[in-house]
Amino acid sequence: MTSEQKRWSLMHVISIMLTFKMVSFEVKGDPQVPCYFIFGDSLVDNGNNNGIASLARANYLPYGIDFPDGPTGRFSNGKTVVDTVTELLGFDAYIPPYANARGRDILSGVNYASAAAGIRDETGQQLGARISFGGQVNNYKNTVSQVVDILGDEDSAANYLRQCIYSVGLGSNDYLNNYFMPNYYQTSRQYTPEQYASVLIQQYSELIRELYNYGARKFVLNGIGQIGCSPSALAQNSPDGSTCVEKINSANKLFNNQLVSLVNNFNNDLQDAKFIYINNYDIFQDLINSPQSYGFTVTNAGCCGVGRNNGQITCLPGQTPCQNRDEHLFWDAFHPTEAANVIVGRRSYRAQSSSDAYPIDISRLVQL
Repeated sequence: MTSEQKRWSLMHVISIMLTFKMVSFEVKGDPQVPCYFIFGDSLVDNGNNNGIASLARANYLPYGIDFPDGPTGRFSNGKTVVDTVTELLGFDAYIPPYANARGRDILSGVNYASAAAGIRDETGQQLGARISFGGQVNNYKNTVSQVVDILGDEDSAANYLRQCIYSVGLGSNDYLNNYFMPNYYQTSRQYTPEQYASVLIQQYSELIRELYNYGARKFVLNGIGQIGCSPSALAQNSPDGSTCVEKINSANKLFNNQLVSLVNNFNNDLQDAKFIYINNYDIFQDLINSPQSYGFTVTNAGCCGVGRNNGQITCLPGQTPCQNRDEHLFWDAFHPTEAANVIVGRRSYRAQSSSDAYPIDISRLVQL
């Protein structure tokens, strides 16, 4: 080969490489928002409980059996709902847990969620240590101080944080590990379901306003799913093991209805912010009503666990789970499989039904 041919060949290779690089960059692009902050419980905890004295931990197999990094603390066989949303928002890595977030990594967001946590501080205390919603908000305030230090001043931090998505998903444990656990808690004797929903929403509202005061402007408020249809509820309170427990679901709907009203109130009162509601209750209703449409064959039993329909307790360390995990709606007594989480995450990001998100979905929220 002549020197001229070699030079042309080299230039051709470089041209192809640059083209591929440009195509790759255009396909991936930057995330749709600079950061994603997550507040919640075991449905979205990705490792914050690993290092605390809690029975609510999932940093062992078979949890994470289908996750690339193995057991991380996620209460699923694989991805959670927020992992799916993280991918759809265009991030190239999952949002780190507060327990591990360091340095400039916090600029892409932080996951503060803690298994067994509730809106009320005492919720989940029978399971040991956990970080309540109030504690998570305090941790976020600490993050904001770090963001100010990294970006140089409060104005720069405020302009940065106002572009980010803030996902809040708490309340399930305030029912499962509080109100409907009368042997441990007084709340069911102190409040009617209507009163309890109002008490929860009041405290929830105060903490949301704290987030607003510390820079949050784009809020995703997640409704409670159908707790009364979980394998745990079915094992303990369903007469036939498959009929959802109405008293639990009715209480959840009271909370969700007030959460929708809260979204409306905040959107009216805080004109420089935007709040949306994700209707997890009806999304799960759809999965339960039409499981075959989504590839599910088992909706009333966990893929692993112990007791009736694997519904009495969560997966034991080293336990062998079912093989057909993508056909199960629930992974363990309380938590959905990755297959279900992916569906919920996709419908949260881009509504499949007009009732999935109110007044808009996440894909439209990021554009504001």
